Amino acid sequence: MQIVNTVVYVRTYLGLDDTWVAIALAAAGGGSMIAALLMPQMLQRVSERPLMLVGGGIMATAVLFGTVQPDIAGLLALWFLIGLGGSLVQTPVGRLLIRSCHEADRPAVFAAQFSLSHACWLVTYPLAGWIGANLGLATAFGVMGIIALLSAVAALTLWPAHEAETLDHVHASMDHSHLHSHDAHHQHEHEGWEGPAPTVTRITMHRRNTATGWLSTSIIPTGLHGSDSQSIQAAR
Repeated sequence: MQIVNTVVYVRTYLGLDDTWVAIALAAAGGGSMIAALLMPQMLQRVSERPLMLVGGGIMATAVLFGTVQPDIAGLLALWFLIGLGGSLVQTPVGRLLIRSCHEADRPAVFAAQFSLSHACWLVTYPLAGWIGANLGLATAFGVMGIIALLSAVAALTLWPAHEAETLDHVHASMDHSHLHSHDAHHQHEHEGWEGPAPTVTRITMHRRNTATGWLSTSIIPTGLHGSDSQSIQAAR
């Protein structure tokens, strides 16, 4: 509502000029900045979950209050609260994602979160504009407020209040059609279910290319297939 319908509300419904449009948007920006600046101190006292849930509740409440179609003073207060709540929800997301995945998975996790959030905006932005233009701004406030409230309730329900830092899980044993082997990239301690460890006995095979004079040496640990061998090229 704040991004899509500010101009419509201030210029058309309230009949004010562009200066008040800028002031209304500045009120939302001010609420967002205050929450972002206070976020490091708040995160030292509480976790991300309560801050984000409170932010969602603030946004939903502010949008629902818009159904009374307030004057400019009331609108500035509502836009300030929407900016405050939005920042409480969005600012801690990075910390939450980093803590929820391995470092190697971060690009995929951040990309998934970015795509999901923008997919939601892709639906709600046009919806807010269409409802405001066809059914009235009060109806648009009500529908958007209900969506925000349901989203906050879903987060409260689906997000556990107490999350373990380490999740217990089990890796099932696997039956391999080939002998278990090690190479320079796959070294680990044996636990017994992998099958017999490869032996250290090696078979060394030499091949000489008479045209080039190069000596090809294949070092094959006992029990490995030819595809697992390591070939070392050495000049004669």
